[in-house]
Amino acid sequence: MGFIRDSIHGDLHLTDFELKILDTVEMQRLRRIKQLGFTNLVYPGANHTRFEHSIGTLFLANKVGNTLELDKEVVELLRVCGLLHDIGHSPFSHVSERALKHKHEHVTKEIISNSSITDIVEEQFDVKLIESIIDGKTKYGKIISGDLDVDRMDYLARDSYYTGVAYGVIDTERLIYSLTYDNEDLVLSPKGVQAAESTLLARYFMYPTVYQHHTTRIVNSMFRVSLSRLLEDNIIEEKQLRYLDDGDLINITRNTPGLPEKTMQNLDTRHLYKKTDTINLAQFEKPSLIVEMDKKYLTEAEEAIANKLDLQPEEVIIDMPEELSFKKMNMKVETDEGLKPLTEVSTIIDSLKQAQYNYADLALFMSPENKKIALEKNIKLTDFLTLPS
Repeated sequence: MGFIRDSIHGDLHLTDFELKILDTVEMQRLRRIKQLGFTNLVYPGANHTRFEHSIGTLFLANKVGNTLELDKEVVELLRVCGLLHDIGHSPFSHVSERALKHKHEHVTKEIISNSSITDIVEEQFDVKLIESIIDGKTKYGKIISGDLDVDRMDYLARDSYYTGVAYGVIDTERLIYSLTYDNEDLVLSPKGVQAAESTLLARYFMYPTVYQHHTTRIVNSMFRVSLSRLLEDNIIEEKQLRYLDDGDLINITRNTPGLPEKTMQNLDTRHLYKKTDTINLAQFEKPSLIVEMDKKYLTEAEEAIANKLDLQPEEVIIDMPEELSFKKMNMKVETDEGLKPLTEVSTIIDSLKQAQYNYADLALFMSPENKKIALEKNIKLTDFLTLPS
């Protein structure tokens, strides 16, 4: 039995069983993986890690389980699911993920089912059940992975605290105490609607301010192109990334001649790419169609622009913004007329489905030198992309 002092939640109690999991190589690696990738180049305090987030998620899973008066064994199961839910993240978290074939959820399940953690977990729990819950399935899945899950509650509060951005401050207590079960379905009581609105609004504002800040997007895009080159040239294999941390990947990148080495030199000296042109997605009737556009189509446009400017393709980056996906909200609310979708009960949340595109833009990034040339030649994204109206 032990305690860890957490910046957000205070003293976190861990059982001997959980400490065994925590002391594995796979879990300790998360100490060296930043939660927000390169965001510390914009917000210097954003150096918190996936490890901190994982134990925070365990804490909140415990709180939800006890509030819902679930059996002790179920609460213990949820705690472990919270602890393990992000174990598959590659270095720099979501930054690298967009360059990979498999998302971290897929790798998480592989690690849980086939690593040194597997034997430990199987001492008390069914590995397949843990995988299902982390996937958002079973009666308890929405607690770990749902519209208002403990994962989101922790990262919003944690990211807000470490960046110093107040938008992520949410009423976690109110939200948790408003959760209840209707048969097998996790639902929200009427008194929790405002807390839910606050949480989803916090996420909405954190995207343009932190997660999709224009400088963060530029740095992430530059590093992602570099990582793609490392993978294409077989300097590293995708499967290796589950064993590497941020420092390992930086060292490989820094010591690989060509684009990777140059990228690190640019990041070290803050010689960053600049926005050369943008297309705001709010102007389109169905902006989601643009967000879901085939990556190959964007690559062809990058190559066409590079050819027009006599540049190498990797010197031109077209970055697609991440979608918040409010349209997929499935959380239901207890009302006098029975269960209703949260999007129907709250006009605020319903409006976020469209408002999420207000700050979203398709962006063309190039070095300052190449941007100057592009502007002189009047390069426009619309000349190289045919977008659905």
